Amino acid sequence: MESMSNGGGASHLFKSATWIKISGFLITSAIFFYLGKHFSDGSLQQLVFFNSQISKTSTSSSVALSPNLNKTFDLSLILNGPVSSPVGSGRNQQEEGQKILNSVSPPPPAPAPPPPPPTVQRMGVVDENGVMTEDFEVGEYDPEVVENWEKANETEGLASDGKGDKIRVRVTKFPMCPQSMREYIPCLDNEEAIKKLISTERGEQFERHCPQKGKELKCLVPAPKGYRTPIPWPKSRDEVWFSNVPHARLAEDKGGQNWIIINRGKFKFPGGGTQFIHGADQYLDQIEKMVPQIAFGRHTRVALDVGCGVASFGAYLLSRNVLTLSVAPKDVHENQIQFALERGVPAMVAAFATRRLLYPSQAFDLIHCSRCRINWTRDDGILLLEVNRMLRAGGYFAWAAQPVYKHEAVLEEQWEEMVNLTNRLCWTLVKKEGYIAIWQKPLNNSCYLSREEGAQPPLCDPNDDPDNVWYVDMQPCISRLPDEGYGSIVTAWPARLQNPPDRLQSIQFDAYLSRKELFRAESKYWHEIIGGYVRVLHWKKFKLRNVLDMRAGFGGFAAALIENKLDCWVLNVVPVSGPNTLPVIYDRGLIGVMHDWCEPFDTYPRTYDLLHAAGLFSIERKRCNISTIMLEMDRILRPGGRVYIRDSVAVMDELQEIGMAMGWHISMRDTSEGPHSSYRILTCDKRLLRH
Repeated sequence: MESMSNGGGASHLFKSATWIKISGFLITSAIFFYLGKHFSDGSLQQLVFFNSQISKTSTSSSVALSPNLNKTFDLSLILNGPVSSPVGSGRNQQEEGQKILNSVSPPPPAPAPPPPPPTVQRMGVVDENGVMTEDFEVGEYDPEVVENWEKANETEGLASDGKGDKIRVRVTKFPMCPQSMREYIPCLDNEEAIKKLISTERGEQFERHCPQKGKELKCLVPAPKGYRTPIPWPKSRDEVWFSNVPHARLAEDKGGQNWIIINRGKFKFPGGGTQFIHGADQYLDQIEKMVPQIAFGRHTRVALDVGCGVASFGAYLLSRNVLTLSVAPKDVHENQIQFALERGVPAMVAAFATRRLLYPSQAFDLIHCSRCRINWTRDDGILLLEVNRMLRAGGYFAWAAQPVYKHEAVLEEQWEEMVNLTNRLCWTLVKKEGYIAIWQKPLNNSCYLSREEGAQPPLCDPNDDPDNVWYVDMQPCISRLPDEGYGSIVTAWPARLQNPPDRLQSIQFDAYLSRKELFRAESKYWHEIIGGYVRVLHWKKFKLRNVLDMRAGFGGFAAALIENKLDCWVLNVVPVSGPNTLPVIYDRGLIGVMHDWCEPFDTYPRTYDLLHAAGLFSIERKRCNISTIMLEMDRILRPGGRVYIRDSVAVMDELQEIGMAMGWHISMRDTSEGPHSSYRILTCDKRLLRH
């Protein structure tokens, strides 16, 4: 009985000890759980300790951060790891304790603390205080954003079969056109359309009349027999090969006026004109002496020469840092523009007839007419109103003609009509000397608004957009100047090339874009690319002179050529399918024109040494046949000339097919972004001889 009693006591003692061990284990586990949860709280993760060390410059205790700052610990590994059992405990008790621990879910890991705020950098249009500012840096930028700033969404693939499937385009070799088409300008030589005109008394036959759909050019315009590589600039200013422009009529008609002569297989240009037979340089000196404020190359940077002859006026202004666009119709002296382009002088075929010329309002600092055979006062002065639209506020109109200096009854009457018309336009006759008269356009609308009620010509309706020029009729009214003063004052050359002009604000595109920042980013983008072309592709060895940028944006490509000191000029084309940036191009001292690439361009064949197209085909293939654009490029490209197409991979195969079908030498290159970029560069050479 005693033994039984002793045994029962031992058993009871054993159970008590086991219970104590289990209780201690549970208490220990609870303590670990509490500590784990406490220190895993994100708000308590940065443990702060007091540092007993005293700084030499302070008597107060310093505060130091825990060495475990920003470190996280998974306490579940500690809680759920192997636990040492007390001596003598059974396996069942250990498993039971483990089950109790496993029934408690470990807390989720704490989120990382927020990073410290970055240093404020003024890279945008808002400064560190949230105030709008124009003083900012462009900084880093995404090249594709600059390339696509006016680009709509693209469709992928080579071509569509109408069912949504993409097919590879194959193009057969294009034939050569007949020799009779060697100077063919499709929209100006459309005899079928010209014969159908109701009237030609205002020069309608000299305007654009493009072939109908299905009658576009489908062959390669040939060069004249004996065509040679053009004489390079600046020598070409004074002489060109006769075989390249084999037309003697202009030399015969104007031989006595010091325009042009034929000598040993070359046309030579002495630099004279009808009103300046002693040379263009002397004539330019006289104009600048008459009105010193004209200041060629500083205040006057962009000029228009109307009825330009062989463009000696513009050719000699180039040495004075003035970029002159020479224009004339394809009339009885039909090759004068061709001579200008062969010389390497900016020129286009254009006529003052019934439609607006394809240049924006306030484009030119100076407009010049020397015996240009235009009756400025006809139809209540509608042609001079077109000059007024294109002339910059404060700009000058120079007229050298017989009514200025001859004292004959008919001519004096014409002079009086001109004076009356210019007075009603609020122009000021600044100087009349010898056979030249120079007027200045007002800087704002104040004179127009102060005229008597019913004065003619009237001001244009406020809704009339003076920059809307594509197939728009001339308006018998005075184009209003912007109330904000846009265009009236531009920076002197050469600073205006990179100075964001005020008229950036008038461009119609998405309002969220920062115009000045985008302007600067585009300039930086093209400066880097052209620098690469010069270094790697040796552009300075190409002898470039006449360059066409087929999708110019703000003119950053042309500006980069100037900054890289390439001795060439660029005609910047702004397609009608995008924003009208032409006013900005002219404000920065460059020249350009509005055009729709679904139609042919107004220039002679073999005009340009280089054609540049960035992102053009990705957009225009939604509207036009790509092969039609490429054939037009071949028509206006000189034999031996080059084409640089920078566009998406989606169109490159088709462009290659068409280029090879035209006989171009084709090469595909990666952009600076590398082989995985969505863009490629297609470089093409038009061979001098093609069969």
